[in-house]
Amino acid sequence: MEIIDIEPGDARITAELLPVLRELRPDLTAEAYVGVYDEGYGQGLRFTGAYTDEGRCVGVAGWRVVANTNRLRMLYVDDLVTAAEARSTGVGRALLGYLEERGRELGCTALHLDSGTHRRDAHRFYMRERMTIAAFHFAKELD
Repeated sequence: MEIIDIEPGDARITAELLPVLRELRPDLTAEAYVGVYDEGYGQGLRFTGAYTDEGRCVGVAGWRVVANTNRLRMLYVDDLVTAAEARSTGVGRALLGYLEERGRELGCTALHLDSGTHRRDAHRFYMRERMTIAAFHFAKELD
C-alpha cells in the first residue's frame, strides 16, 4: 500500500479520491470538493490517499493541524474513509498510522477526529486503534 498526500489541482482529487470520499459524504459534488480544498488548503487542509499496489485508491483522509488552547497543537482529521470493498484489510489502520506519524513530525500533541453517532462500525475501529471518546461535539445549524 502506498499513502500519498494529494495537492489541490491534482486530477486525482476528483478522479480517485472523490469516489471513495463519497462513501462517507454521498452528497459531495466534484465542484464543492474542489472549492472546499482550494479554500481549505490555505487553512491547512490536506487530503491523503491510500493506494493498492495496483494503483487503486481505497482510502482517503482529510486532515489539518489546528492550534488551540486545549491541545496547543493537534492533528485534526476531518474525514477518514476506507472504500467498502477494502474494509477490514488494514487500509484504515495504515491511514491512521500515517496521520499519527505526520502529527508527530509536525509537532502535534494529539490526533483528534469526530465521528457521527450513527457510525458504530467506525467507532469500534477507533476503539481498537486505542482512541478514546474524549468529548461530546455539539452542533447548531446556522440560517
